Amino acid sequence: MKHVFTKAALQRRSISELRALFASVQHDLVLSDAGSNERRQALASLDTISREIARKMSLGMRP
Repeated sequence: MKHVFTKAALQRRSISELRALFASVQHDLVLSDAGSNERRQALASLDTISREIARKMSLGMRP
């Protein structure tokens, strides 16, 4: 993982896109070493992605 996803970067994406991105970042997390910068970035991105999915679903948006 070379990039941390920000809230602004995720707002344009659909819930389906966010779920696919979540799965991809989750895969990166599994492959990362404990305590590594890649792992921290993946965890931060997963948190941001899941918050954006929750926000969109609370607004009644559909995948």
